[in-house]
Amino acid sequence: MASFSMSSITALMLFLLTVFSYIGLSPVSSFEFQVGGTQTQGWVVPQANDSKIYNDWASETRFRVGDTVRFKYEKDSVMEVNETDYKRCNSSHPNFFSNTGNTVFRLDYPGPFYFISGVSGHCKKGQRLIVKVMSAESEQSAPSEGDKSSGARVAVNFLAWSSLCIVLSLLCFIIYGA
Repeated sequence: MASFSMSSITALMLFLLTVFSYIGLSPVSSFEFQVGGTQTQGWVVPQANDSKIYNDWASETRFRVGDTVRFKYEKDSVMEVNETDYKRCNSSHPNFFSNTGNTVFRLDYPGPFYFISGVSGHCKKGQRLIVKVMSAESEQSAPSEGDKSSGARVAVNFLAWSSLCIVLSLLCFIIYGA
């Protein structure tokens, strides 16, 4: 077995502790959400009796800073607007506009984001959405059934901390011996 000095082993332990602490405590990579989930055919005008479908979907989903939402649509557009314009279905002053048919919007700060269709009349028929974004650091309760991304975040953090414990145990075994 190779001989290691106590200072090199200590340095290695500190390095590994730093790396695994960063992995375990840093936010997990972002997730992309298809607007409407599997409940819709993309970003379209909802059926007459289902005008709340987008907000119902969003209320069941936990969004975090860094996540993205994907809008898929044909012959339509998506706008990010302020709360007042959202409530009035006013499309004259958007903060963001896209009509590419496949728009990905990054949620880059905590708080609400308001989206509407830019096509006249579509917003008033229910083609609008409020996305409430939690900060990356905020603690949360157990993930909801429809929230697979929160479960993935928990699993990755558990894996990082488990790996740290295994590495530290092995290093203690090497140092204090067999």
